[in-house]
Amino acid sequence: MGAQLNAYLMSEDARSQADFYVESLGGEILSLKTFAEAPGTPEMMKDKVMHLSLMVAGRNMLMISDSFEPISSSRNISLALTYDNESEAREAYTKLGEGGENKYPFVLQPWGAYYGEVIDKFGVTWMITKP
Repeated sequence: MGAQLNAYLMSEDARSQADFYVESLGGEILSLKTFAEAPGTPEMMKDKVMHLSLMVAGRNMLMISDSFEPISSSRNISLALTYDNESEAREAYTKLGEGGENKYPFVLQPWGAYYGEVIDKFGVTWMITKP
């Protein structure tokens, strides 16, 4: 028996966040369901995203939903991407940092790998590595 672990992000604007990740990391939106598809949804929520799945940075599944509550960002979880190619890793670091915060520059580290950390404009922390 086994399981697959996927990141599922709660968002204040799931569509924009998904578009940002597709632009920053490459990929595509695989499916999008709105709350209009659920019976009893209040009119003001019908256009909001109930479930969105996207493939980013090659083969990585990411899921996003609009939240009914305000979103607060947290540093207790980070999304980590490991690249085989330094220029792809550097590009992801740069694009994810646009409008966000570069926490640690993407540079060669003492342990021999390139590493950088950004908090994107949606408050998600990304750890970018190229061993």
